[in-house]
Amino acid sequence: MRRSGEAGALSRLMHTFARNYVGLFNGRHGRTGTLWEGRYKACLVDSGSYFLACSRYIELNPVRAWMVARPGDYPWSSYGTHAGEREDPLLMAHPAYLALGADPAARAAAYRALFDDALPDELVAEIRRYLQQQKVLGTDRFRAWVEERMGRFAAVRPLGRPPRRTHCP
Repeated sequence: MRRSGEAGALSRLMHTFARNYVGLFNGRHGRTGTLWEGRYKACLVDSGSYFLACSRYIELNPVRAWMVARPGDYPWSSYGTHAGEREDPLLMAHPAYLALGADPAARAAAYRALFDDALPDELVAEIRRYLQQQKVLGTDRFRAWVEERMGRFAAVRPLGRPPRRTHCP
């Protein structure tokens, strides 16, 4: 996984990639229109407590979609690098990953061990809820800190419209 210090960098990257790739793909295949149903989704993650859970969620997506049998089989996953199966000079190790062990072999073994157990269904549902609404995933304290700094509501809202308020005479 990568981190960027520049605000909006990921949005611009995805916009440019999608625009250029769709044009090339459509030209090559004699078609028009979009390739994807909607825009990509992103949410701010409290890296201290949620980074490894989100890494597992992302790297298990191809397994959940029956595209591969194990996360290391998906060629565009960072799992292989984190699990010590291959090197990728484009990846920067996250502090939460580095904290898994004192040396590369210990970190890789600890990372592989994280995948021995399935992610709890409640955690998968929580990640999906926050991602869908593009809100801040993390502890209440982290969300409060983000809300204070950004001046925006950071928690998920319940699905559906809010109930109507009835005025009593």
